Amino acid sequence: MTIKAQEFDRVVEKLGLQTRKSKDLLAWFEYEGRKITRTRRSHGKGDLPMQRSIPKQLMLTEQQLRDVINCKLNRDAYIEILRAKGLL
Repeated sequence: MTIKAQEFDRVVEKLGLQTRKSKDLLAWFEYEGRKITRTRRSHGKGDLPMQRSIPKQLMLTEQQLRDVINCKLNRDAYIEILRAKGLL
């Protein structure tokens, strides 16, 4: 699965991830004041390095991440996925 920087930004927006800029763009999902998942991307454009780790860090399958990018999976569905995995 290839993830471009623009697609990563779409995931951040769709899932309502908090972000902070540092050496990389850090992103995390907070639920009821707790950080649940974390990931990051480089500031470059185009295909991201380490893109195979992004779905794992967000606790999603590659298909679920693709669904977020294609607007088939939203924040509420993401919360249900995390709840089913016992993270919430």
